[in-house]
Amino acid sequence: MVPGSGKARSKVPLRERVSEQLRQRIITGGLVPGQRLVERDLAQQLGVSRIPVREALRILESEGLVATEPSSRSIVVRRLSLRDVEELFDAREALEVFAARQAAERATDAELGRLTRIAESGTRSASSGDTRKAMSSQERFHDMVIDLAHNQLLGEILQPVQARLHWLFRQGGDTKQLCDEHLKLAEAIATRDPEVAAKEALEHVRLNRALSVQLLFGESAHQPSDRARP
Repeated sequence: MVPGSGKARSKVPLRERVSEQLRQRIITGGLVPGQRLVERDLAQQLGVSRIPVREALRILESEGLVATEPSSRSIVVRRLSLRDVEELFDAREALEVFAARQAAERATDAELGRLTRIAESGTRSASSGDTRKAMSSQERFHDMVIDLAHNQLLGEILQPVQARLHWLFRQGGDTKQLCDEHLKLAEAIATRDPEVAAKEALEHVRLNRALSVQLLFGESAHQPSDRARP
């Protein structure tokens, strides 16, 4: 059942609540690439009518998470190609490095403390074997780096691809290694030196690229990081 208790919650349109539930299922692997999405079945599972499900699927299609198969007109969870993933990493490399640079210049001490605590939480979760919690921390960490840039336009540019980026964060392979990388990036941003922060962010994205492409497609990334080499 889609949760709907509370006045604040009730103000959120039902289609958006449904799309958020389906979005999270896709990001976390509950709905897998290529899986057919049937309005009737989803409506029954979520305890809603087919109309908000149909509207939610349109939202997810605009975000690139689902697609309509031309042959059958069926809606399926989108399969991301190697090119799709490489282009997402190209976007991350450009925008997240820029965000790290601005975060080093603009973040408050309190914000830097929160960023470090999120990174530490991810490392603890990964070390204890709680992969789900570690992955959630990874998402929060990346979102907060964007927030710490205090650049509204940057956030607006990232918004249309944010869901695909969150899906991508969960395809990186070695969760412990990536969480450790977040600690390094948090430390680099805390130096308040934008060049140091940008360099660390670039290395992190390139490592993540190499791990993700290898895991998903068994191929080497086009822009391998020195850290990813044996």
